[in-house]
Amino acid sequence: MLEETMAPGRHWTTAPLEQPFGRGINFQITVNDVKPILAALLSAQWPLFLGLEEIWYRAGSSEVGSQQFLVQDPDGYLVRFSQGLGLRPAIKAVFPDRG
Repeated sequence: MLEETMAPGRHWTTAPLEQPFGRGINFQITVNDVKPILAALLSAQWPLFLGLEEIWYRAGSSEVGSQQFLVQDPDGYLVRFSQGLGLRPAIKAVFPDRG
């Protein structure tokens, strides 16, 4: 949950608030298709923190893929929009002779 700092009611402030508020945090939002969101942000000339990329993460004997990009909101929070690309067999790592 994101909450306004000046909202009425209870406050969950644990330390002094200094901008940018979102240091060290990124929120991932999984969507069916990242391209319409990316197009809307580019149309609004909103800067990207990290452009669209395809990335694969090792998960046992497989790799899990996603297309993703990140933007930073006005309070400094990073928001990652991610679209799943499915699974593929893991690529065997080859290391050069270290002898």
